[in-house]
Amino acid sequence: MDKDFLSIGKTAKIIGVTPTTLRRWEKSGKIKPVRTPTGRRIYSMEQIESIINKSLSASVTNWASAGHGVEPERNFYCPNSAVFQYRLTVLGDDLDKSGISLNKRSLITAVVGEIGNNSYDHNLGNWPDVPGIFFAYDLEKREIAMADRGQGILKTLRSVKPAIKNEKQALKIAFTEIISGRAPENRGNGLKFVKEAVVAAGMDLYFQTGKNFLKLSKRKANIVVKTAKKYIGGCLAIIKF
Repeated sequence: MDKDFLSIGKTAKIIGVTPTTLRRWEKSGKIKPVRTPTGRRIYSMEQIESIINKSLSASVTNWASAGHGVEPERNFYCPNSAVFQYRLTVLGDDLDKSGISLNKRSLITAVVGEIGNNSYDHNLGNWPDVPGIFFAYDLEKREIAMADRGQGILKTLRSVKPAIKNEKQALKIAFTEIISGRAPENRGNGLKFVKEAVVAAGMDLYFQTGKNFLKLSKRKANIVVKTAKKYIGGCLAIIKF
């Protein structure tokens, strides 16, 4: 099979739907697979990328919540920190080209960098299935989507704060307390820094771990943790600016 085409099963896993859904989309004209000489459906990487771009939020959520992990489409997959750092630089350049002010794009890339680096730092050597992160953005919609299939915040924080009771408490602590001495301190600490930067730049952030999530914005800076419909084993972040 051509490396630029994937089977219906692999395509469904990457997009985060079932093969049945892809067949339904075919009937409605939403997607048109190529047929092999034996009649098998195969899907081009261009088609897959187009579908993911149309709904980043749904794609990243489906990928992060799937029972069985599969590597994201290569244009959205950062298997290690080096790839992520390169793509973070590309994001900064693209934000510059789109006319985002220096101050705002600095805060956006700082937030994205902090969330992404947390994924690698906190899961190194302990990825449950797929290592690395899903990282994609749509500058026309001003949306950035990130997720990992790591251990999640509760397990991470319990290694330094064993008394944490549950995911809800862990998520609140992560965004409000300094939990390590990692330099530089004037950046705040991890997700606490993310909270401050989101508010300062007027961004909107949806952040989920396990079955708990919170939303932050310039208008809603208070930490209110709620219950999500889908379970995310690692962490998921959707940033709108």
